Amino acid sequence: MKMLRPALLASALTLPFTPALAQDVMTPEDVARVESTGTVAVSQDGTRIAYTRVHYPDVTRGEEDGTGRQQLLVADGPMQSRAFLPEDMSVSGVDFTPDGSMITFLYTSEDDDRALWGIPVNGGSHRKIAGVDDAQVRSYAFSPDGSQAYLLVSAAPDEGRDDERGDGFDSVVYEEEQRLNRVFVASTAGAEVDAAPRAITVPGYVDSFEVAPNGQWAVITSAPTPLIDDAYTAKRAHILSLVDGSLMTVETPGKIGDIEISPDGRQLSMIAAVDENDPAPTTLHLVDTDTGAFRALNADAPEAAIDAEWMADGRLAVVVHVGVQSVLRIYSDEGDVLRNVDPGALILTSLGQGGNRLTVEANSPAHPNELFLYTSAGFERWTDHNPWLANIAMGDQRAYTYTARDGQEIEGVLIEPVGGIAAGGVPLILDVHGGPEAHESNGWVTNYSGPGQVAAGQGYAVFLPNYRGSTGYGTAFSKQHQGNYTDPEFVDLVDAKYALVEAGIADADRVGVTGGSYGGYATGWSSTYYSEEFAAGVMFVGISNQISKVGTGDIPMEMYLVHARQWPWENWQHFLEVSPIYYVDRADTPLLIMHGDSDPRVSPTQSLELYRNIRIRRPDTPVRLVYYPGEGHGNARAASRYDYNLRMMEWFDTYLKTGNRDATMPAARPSLNIEESDD
Repeated sequence: MKMLRPALLASALTLPFTPALAQDVMTPEDVARVESTGTVAVSQDGTRIAYTRVHYPDVTRGEEDGTGRQQLLVADGPMQSRAFLPEDMSVSGVDFTPDGSMITFLYTSEDDDRALWGIPVNGGSHRKIAGVDDAQVRSYAFSPDGSQAYLLVSAAPDEGRDDERGDGFDSVVYEEEQRLNRVFVASTAGAEVDAAPRAITVPGYVDSFEVAPNGQWAVITSAPTPLIDDAYTAKRAHILSLVDGSLMTVETPGKIGDIEISPDGRQLSMIAAVDENDPAPTTLHLVDTDTGAFRALNADAPEAAIDAEWMADGRLAVVVHVGVQSVLRIYSDEGDVLRNVDPGALILTSLGQGGNRLTVEANSPAHPNELFLYTSAGFERWTDHNPWLANIAMGDQRAYTYTARDGQEIEGVLIEPVGGIAAGGVPLILDVHGGPEAHESNGWVTNYSGPGQVAAGQGYAVFLPNYRGSTGYGTAFSKQHQGNYTDPEFVDLVDAKYALVEAGIADADRVGVTGGSYGGYATGWSSTYYSEEFAAGVMFVGISNQISKVGTGDIPMEMYLVHARQWPWENWQHFLEVSPIYYVDRADTPLLIMHGDSDPRVSPTQSLELYRNIRIRRPDTPVRLVYYPGEGHGNARAASRYDYNLRMMEWFDTYLKTGNRDATMPAARPSLNIEESDD
């Protein structure tokens, strides 16, 4: 069947006028084919740039369902990218050998586990460089002369356990059968693959490994166990001697983010939390590699450091998000700010460097992540993976600030409908981010679970609030929600509605809410406790019962340290009173609930509890629960993502666009616009 675009309806409930005839509006089918840049690598001398193109199978055009893929490309100049490997070779971990002669990457072949591969930059076929038998290589680093590769690989196989499984004894002992990654060093000097890499002793569960410029030591990060709770709350950086195996721990008190080694090896840059209750690693530090002593460079600033990269001349380049915008900041090697570079409408997300040639990945309201080269003249765009977006009419997007009832200023990103705001206001969707230790930037915000420009094309306004608890405004702001779930963080959502109604943007009777994870919690709360304020809700992998959440998820310490600051048994009633299930007697908001049935972070039973309570206690309230088989804390498969986007928009069209809470529920199966495959 040929894919068709839905027509724009000329009614007061959609658009005040249609966009130019030469342009279409964005659809769920468009979201399914959006591409972006992934990993970016620059050769040490800065002469070559390699990167990956990230895309999903386009199930709307008959491609076979699957997860995201990364194809290796080389950028030779502005808008001059070329494929360096076949499209069906999905790779990761792209880099260069120290001499720049090969692009290296991780790849799983038909005959082998994931291993380290390379392809000559001057022509030739790809070949395996190093690997470990019966193990998946997860990351790698070269010695400075390129003669050795350090491989971070999966745990050793347990043949006895495998035999038991083969005989049907496949029981799993929860949290007691976790196994640690390993590190090996393999020779890469010869033409043949090293058949016997040497094991290196490392502490705990190592998840990153970078070799110092002198080759004598490496910086690693590790947690006591593979449990995600330990990765959040107990991961630390260590300096490991590659000569005698000795270890020095950098005794930071909280979460760890990006770590980079300076060109002279004297220092590390480290993005980390300032204490164990800091919700996110957003503060930039310098670490003395001789002593492990560290000092913060931007503590208490209303911003968030995102990514850092040492320049070849010893300067430190850092992406910093300030509210909904971003800057490129250049520090001296002593930590002095040399300059802040305003990228204009771009939201910078990552950095790459070689020979003082600095690349950035950046997005904007008009496009997802693309590759840019930073020079003294500014940011030069090098890739355009979605040229068709130029034909899409998009709603105006901007930063928007309002004042909450207690006087706190709250910022967010506002998207107006294509064609503008109709008299009396338009239907509004609050798109609430998760975490809440995350933030929205004024860049590309349309995705499978974010209505963005798809909603704007159908007459909705969309507001993405950076409510209290968000990053990007400093640690003090991100801690304001701690110890008291729902207030002030979710009060900020109601105040956002009031502000946008007062401004003439939103129709007070047609305001809805959606979000995933903590944003799903916000949606559940807004659809029960604040039901009178919201005409429709779409809740994804969200929390409905804060008591059972502690006992059914995999991050109890994270929830304790940076959210609740107490345990349920210290105040059972309080935890019950900050749970959406407690207020189901108020639930009049039509609510679509969606969840991966294999979610370890927020158990799918959280969604079931809310669904079942509404069905029993409020049988007249429209509610639907959709499970995605095999999906976890977010949908990874292309078909699940497309299905989600369709369901979300159908639900809002049914209840929010009309303002009719009593409307008949959409069909259980969404209408798929899928072309027949040529196969």
